[in-house]
Amino acid sequence: MKKSYPLFIVLIFSWTTISAQNKLEKSKSELNSSSRSNTNSGNSSSRSSSSSSDDDDSLGFFGDLFFYITFGVFKYGLIGDYTNEDHLYSNLTPYPFYNGKSGNYESIITETIGKNVCRIDVENKFIYNNSSLLGNHLEVKARPFQYFYIQADYRELFEFNKVQNTTNNLSLLHLNLAYDRVRLERFNLGWNIGASYVGNEVGKFGFSFGLSADYFMTNQISFSGSQQWSSINGFPVNALELQSKYHKKNYFFTMGYERLKIATPVYNFITVGGGIYF
Repeated sequence: MKKSYPLFIVLIFSWTTISAQNKLEKSKSELNSSSRSNTNSGNSSSRSSSSSSDDDDSLGFFGDLFFYITFGVFKYGLIGDYTNEDHLYSNLTPYPFYNGKSGNYESIITETIGKNVCRIDVENKFIYNNSSLLGNHLEVKARPFQYFYIQADYRELFEFNKVQNTTNNLSLLHLNLAYDRVRLERFNLGWNIGASYVGNEVGKFGFSFGLSADYFMTNQISFSGSQQWSSINGFPVNALELQSKYHKKNYFFTMGYERLKIATPVYNFITVGGGIYF
């Protein structure tokens, strides 16, 4: 009986190794499965809609009040008050620390006033979990002016199953319209909204939104963080990113951490890379 212990341990180790090395396949399989949303909710909502139609006339004042409150929150909370918030007019810089102190934005009371700076940020990072799970993350931000910008994040993940001698990959894309709600000289905070896409055997789109922030210290160092939420076929496709950057003229080096949740599986990566501002 004792002789069977080593074989049993080997079998358990092999099973856990195979399971750990099939995370991408599990993500793709779940995203291709039927939605997790309760199909009965549609029937219940249709029944409730018929009963609530009699109460539509009673909404009246409260419906209008809710609209104005929602509009106010959207305008002042997400867009801002351009009449009273001077930081919303801050100029976009050619690149962070170009003048030794400013980050992505600088006060309008500078020598760059009146300039229309158009900037493109390109960043590429190697993302690593272990020798069996790694990938690449390419990020591009197109900034035609200081108000809105377009951000694209393309991740390609690779998983090597050493037991089965196979390779699996997954492509993940987020494409968003972004807006910085706070535009201070050393700090900016914003939100974005757009779409996500998972390629390969999945080939599905989803709605995406997120938050991001940057803080610029002295000595050419900055810290940034972002959280992206998305859903495809009822499953989450989320991305958390934390990183530090060292800036040198119009290029930079970066190190950080990324956490992806693609359906049920969760992926943790350390990142290293660099980028340039055009």
